[in-house]
Amino acid sequence: MEPRISIITLGVKDMPRAIRFYRDGLGLPTDAKDDANIAFFQTTGTRLAVYPLQALADDIAPGTPLPQSAFSGITIAHNVRTKAEVTQVLKLAEQAGGKIVKQAQDVFWGGHSGYFTDPDGYHWEVAWSEQCQFDEYGAIRFQ
Repeated sequence: MEPRISIITLGVKDMPRAIRFYRDGLGLPTDAKDDANIAFFQTTGTRLAVYPLQALADDIAPGTPLPQSAFSGITIAHNVRTKAEVTQVLKLAEQAGGKIVKQAQDVFWGGHSGYFTDPDGYHWEVAWSEQCQFDEYGAIRFQ
């Protein structure tokens, strides 16, 4: 298997709301309209997709139970180039309809981070670290 993650798909309860959050609120590029059955967002490397939650569960196997927990055990990370950007991105997410669950702060691993949840409750970490650099395409590199 080649070491690659192609798409991360989030099962969402309200497609138009999710599309507007990521497209209009966070500014992720997409061709998707509010009434799309699936939406793909262009990011550096891995693509992000949103798809109706029940349809995604049924695609796995009919009768697959829907998640009940507020925290699924998975986070999505968005690393930024400067410490100040952590607060800026958290504010952007909040203005778009997300909820800040951890304010930007210095953290035990030596960086600076905070968390927000999107309208469906998915946890996003916004992080900065001196150990992270970006290549010419915007992909993260660890020193």
